[in-house]
Amino acid sequence: MPARRSSPTPARQAALAVLRAVADRGAYANLLLPTVLAERGLHGRDAALATELAYGTLRGRGTYDAVLAACSTRPLDAIDPPVLDALRLGTHQLLATRIGPHAAVATSVELAREAAGTGAAGFTNAVLRRVAARDLASWIGAVAPDRASDPIGHLAVRTSHPRWIVAAFAESLGEDPASALPCTEAALAADGARPQVTLCAVPGLADQAELAEQAGHAARWSPFGVYSEGGDPGALALVREGRAAVQDEASQLAALALTRAGAGAPGGRWLDLCAGPGGKARLLAGLAAGSGTRLVAADVREHRARLVRAATAATGGTAVLVADATRPAWRPDSFGRVLADVPCSGLGALRRRPDARWRKSPADVAALGPLQRSLLRSAIDAAGPDGVIAYVTCSPHVAETRAVVNDVAGARDDVTVLDAPALLGEVPDLACPAPSEAYAQFWPHRHGTDAIFLALLQKRPTQNGS
Repeated sequence: MPARRSSPTPARQAALAVLRAVADRGAYANLLLPTVLAERGLHGRDAALATELAYGTLRGRGTYDAVLAACSTRPLDAIDPPVLDALRLGTHQLLATRIGPHAAVATSVELAREAAGTGAAGFTNAVLRRVAARDLASWIGAVAPDRASDPIGHLAVRTSHPRWIVAAFAESLGEDPASALPCTEAALAADGARPQVTLCAVPGLADQAELAEQAGHAARWSPFGVYSEGGDPGALALVREGRAAVQDEASQLAALALTRAGAGAPGGRWLDLCAGPGGKARLLAGLAAGSGTRLVAADVREHRARLVRAATAATGGTAVLVADATRPAWRPDSFGRVLADVPCSGLGALRRRPDARWRKSPADVAALGPLQRSLLRSAIDAAGPDGVIAYVTCSPHVAETRAVVNDVAGARDDVTVLDAPALLGEVPDLACPAPSEAYAQFWPHRHGTDAIFLALLQKRPTQNGS
């Protein structure tokens, strides 16, 4: 299959630009791609192709690197980075799209030529010709570790995830790392699927039926949720008016569970102490207004606080603060409900952010632990007697979820752990493996949502009832 000179096409050039920005300066693909498409004037089919190539290559990078390592005469870390990204882009086209082999190879060769010259073009051509000799299933069989002897390594290659993420998912799902890991495989495979867009009607401003009429059909569990049937959500009248917004269904349900918990919980103000960018705050503000109370929303960064102000503007009545929740600007024991949606690794949203799996490391998870514990302690301190606290992360990693709540709650005598799955009884298969059944864990492969974790705690009154 000779690789004749061929234009790499604007869509492929845009995709490679995204890959390079992710690698060179740590850009976020989901934020950068729309800008790249607009700057290059790509629309319609060209924009769709660039999106598929960029996201698909990032999702499959682990698998493709294993294949390229078998096809290259050089170690991958010895290949010029722009050339390696062109090879990954070509491998994705060859193994995971319907693009013809000649076009996939020829355009990738020209990308390598533009990046590093004629020598790189010849090398790219030789490597991709070897890649094209097999299909994806055959390559996985050839390069992945044996499943029986190394199930984690096998799934790392098969599903294109770092080994440490495979192991973390297996631990969260309660599977023996030496077993076949069927649930873990399903969870990892779900990261490769394009997520459905879910919208949320803001209580008091719109209802589910009104939103469904404009956008799609009612969600399975959230009484505010609607699954979009396509199109730009920003073009919907309800979204433009601030009466609805894009919000994952698990995110909606975590906020809803906080309002359901604790039959004896007091009224008064509610607090969202890590509110940016404002998705849960928007929903809580609507629910608070409907119950005759008021939401206080805080974030440590000014730009994120501005996003919260914009998100909650239509509901009115929300006090938005720029404040460090580890050094509270509010009096303790003063809120009836407190949300601690803490900073986390974001491993629960890998299907939306395909580059994150290569950006994060176990060290990042460990570094967040002290902050997560500090924020949960602050949330408990902020709650009044009988007040309810929700601890939420967009991660299933045990070190960010159960371990944090167990450590903080276990060191205090003023909180009770509530049964979060029971409060969301309409949603199946939420309970974490024993001994943590009282915590709720959403999963893409089970619920079609991000892998959001939820723990609910209730503050015990002091001995004298104050």
